[in-house]
Amino acid sequence: MNHKQPAGHTFLHPDNILKEVGLSIGETIADFGCGAGYFVIPAAKIIGDKGTVYGVDVLKNALSALDVKSRMFGLTNIKPVWANVEIYGASRGIHDNTLDMVFLVQIMSQSKKRKEIFKEVNRVLKQHDGKIMVVDWKSDKLSFGPNTESMTNPEEIKEIATSYGMVLEKEFETSDYHFGLLFKRA
Repeated sequence: MNHKQPAGHTFLHPDNILKEVGLSIGETIADFGCGAGYFVIPAAKIIGDKGTVYGVDVLKNALSALDVKSRMFGLTNIKPVWANVEIYGASRGIHDNTLDMVFLVQIMSQSKKRKEIFKEVNRVLKQHDGKIMVVDWKSDKLSFGPNTESMTNPEEIKEIATSYGMVLEKEFETSDYHFGLLFKRA
């Protein structure tokens, strides 16, 4: 049976974004703040059975929905993790220095503890060649999305990433309403 994911995020197209950042077969990745798996499901299909996707969220109902979707799509390479990524070490089950890539999709604009999130990313990311993908709201000219007080901007994210030894590999277009950044360990 061929199931398609419902179009919940009409502004973002995960398949295009994951292609842009070079996600590959066999990688081990995590999506921090994964929700019901809008990026997790397509990532799991790309990396295949030899890879693993950790879907990390603080909301148990989101992880339950992710579990249902992964079974519906017949994906056995998805591991839900209940954790608050604003707390260092909270992503139990993900060992230090093990991930090829971490996704931060629309999570930075939801938190004032952005440095703490990067500290947890830094813990789980591989020391050599680990990458971070950040996709978040553009702050200009939005009449919807998060309130402007909580929004971040690419320059703030670049500054935080640099403080953790990351270098900007590229900036990329995701939609008219979002920016995309890809960082790599220096």
